[in-house]
Amino acid sequence: MQFTADQIAALVNGVVEGDGNVTVSTIAKIEEGKPGAISFLANPKYTHYIYSTGSSIVLVKRDFVPEQPVAATLIRVEDPYATVARLLEMVSAMMSQHPSGIEQPSYISEGVTVPEGVYIGAFAYVGQNVRLGKNVKVYPQVYIGANVEIGENTIIYPGVKIYHNCRIGSGCILHAGVVIGADGFGFAPVDGHYNKIPQIGNVILEDNVEIGANTTVDRATMGSTLIRHGVKLDNLIQVAHNCEIGHDTVMAAQAGVAGSTKIGSHCMVGGQVGFAGHINVGSNVNIGAQSGVPRNIPDGQTIMGYPAVDARDFMRQAAAVKTLPDLYKRVNKLEKQK
Repeated sequence: MQFTADQIAALVNGVVEGDGNVTVSTIAKIEEGKPGAISFLANPKYTHYIYSTGSSIVLVKRDFVPEQPVAATLIRVEDPYATVARLLEMVSAMMSQHPSGIEQPSYISEGVTVPEGVYIGAFAYVGQNVRLGKNVKVYPQVYIGANVEIGENTIIYPGVKIYHNCRIGSGCILHAGVVIGADGFGFAPVDGHYNKIPQIGNVILEDNVEIGANTTVDRATMGSTLIRHGVKLDNLIQVAHNCEIGHDTVMAAQAGVAGSTKIGSHCMVGGQVGFAGHINVGSNVNIGAQSGVPRNIPDGQTIMGYPAVDARDFMRQAAAVKTLPDLYKRVNKLEKQK
């Protein structure tokens, strides 16, 4: 499908600068732009590409001031990144063709109701007393244990395993290989051995949670491991038993959250961040990649490092570390002069 600059501007509440009749049929990165594509400029590091891009249309901020002529038609918006996300969502909706119906062979326990629009792929297993909402998509080789609840419009991609008694909200997306509700890591030392502590709780995912491939969320020892609405977890993340992650928090790949830790809402967690167990992290906290968080963190902090400290302190520490070789030489020279 083709859209003109004027049509796109009307969709995103933008202002056209240039040829409003120019058409595009695809989306491209600004550095890889070509005729017939729309791109966006959100990061100032990429500003130089706007003068050479081949894209027909570029989304820019309303206050963008070009330093030289721009060949592309500009559409000025409040937030180019958020705007292109909306456009991608619309394109994805037009392109997506999620299947429906029940493929064979698959196993659906007796008494399970399959509502309107549900898809169950080949080799999927649906256990006893499972409750599925409308338009749920269960792709091949998914395991859904007994007494699981899945809200409407949720997508469960191939190879996902959802253990018994867990609850998945509406509008969730679980990517391939996700495991929800495996036992928490609970063992009691007895006479030099470790006795398993039964994990009798569950996992609750609220609405609009998205979990990346091969991420695991362990069931609680008692009660629930709780992932609040709007949380986005990247690939290869471990969330341990009895944790709670607040609404609209995002977490990048390979992060690990130890047991009974609570993370607030609207946090941003970089890749490979490790959280100690039994701590509380406030809301609106930003944590740099590869940080180690061993203690409670108040609301609104930006931290990084190992152990994590205020980001500005970490930057000063990093700058000081660079001077250590010269400092060592100077001290060594002074020692020899004694």
